[in-house]
Amino acid sequence: MDSKQASIVNAEPYEVYAIRYGHNMNKARDNFLFDPQHLPFTPHHESHSDIHDQMALDYYIWAIIGNGHTVIVDLGFEHQGAKRRGRKIIQLPSSALSMLDIDASSVEDVIVTHLHYDHAGDLASFPNARLHVQESELAYATGPYMAHRSLRLAFDVDYVVAFVRAVYDDRVHFVHGDDEIYPGISVHHIGGLTLGHQAVRVWTNAGWLVLASDAVHLYANIEMQNPFPIVHNVGDVITGYTKLNKLASSPKLVIPGHDPLVVHRFPCPDEKFLGDIVKLSDGPH
Repeated sequence: MDSKQASIVNAEPYEVYAIRYGHNMNKARDNFLFDPQHLPFTPHHESHSDIHDQMALDYYIWAIIGNGHTVIVDLGFEHQGAKRRGRKIIQLPSSALSMLDIDASSVEDVIVTHLHYDHAGDLASFPNARLHVQESELAYATGPYMAHRSLRLAFDVDYVVAFVRAVYDDRVHFVHGDDEIYPGISVHHIGGLTLGHQAVRVWTNAGWLVLASDAVHLYANIEMQNPFPIVHNVGDVITGYTKLNKLASSPKLVIPGHDPLVVHRFPCPDEKFLGDIVKLSDGPH
């Protein structure tokens, strides 16, 4: 990070944590839109898996702490949502925040990257939070695209209705494109996966860190330029990879939304929570 970029940040570096709350096993082939064997890109060896192998997906929310603010990124899903999808929930996302001594009911800001079920479900646990979401995302989740079963597959109607109620309760801050939430924390429209998917950029000790959420499910998706198969616009996903890398100080600081490697590449702040939480803001090992 050069001094010119650093000087424009009117904030001290934030601490950023990834909190793992769920787990699922996929066939490796199900995590890529295109057959990896037919692409000219070779991923990092840690990310590579034969297309017939099992390949895990982890589920995360993220916490940003500093400068008098606690901002949570995404809501995860709760027990009923896990049951409906046959997913394994390790701990309720809101309860998992206790590892950082955060009470979900006191959180004032939640950035919602998109409204897929695994990022928008535990809303009831954050009754006092203002919700920062792209206007185009709520329009997408409640509009004519949802008449198509394949496009609504990853949405949960109960969760979407809860967000509509939040609009009527004056809790939603609609974002249009790119916006600053607080000095050193900004959101950036990426699209691709959904119409209104956004990433979160944070100023940290390691430089600019980008919480890509599902703009990048796995490190291998961005390394091979091979998107996850649940997608609204393939071109926007792939051009989004370039935007994410430009937003971050290093490609190593682009954090994917579901890769189990995250908890191995970054340090755990407390050994008793090993495997459940890592600190992202000081950079990888």
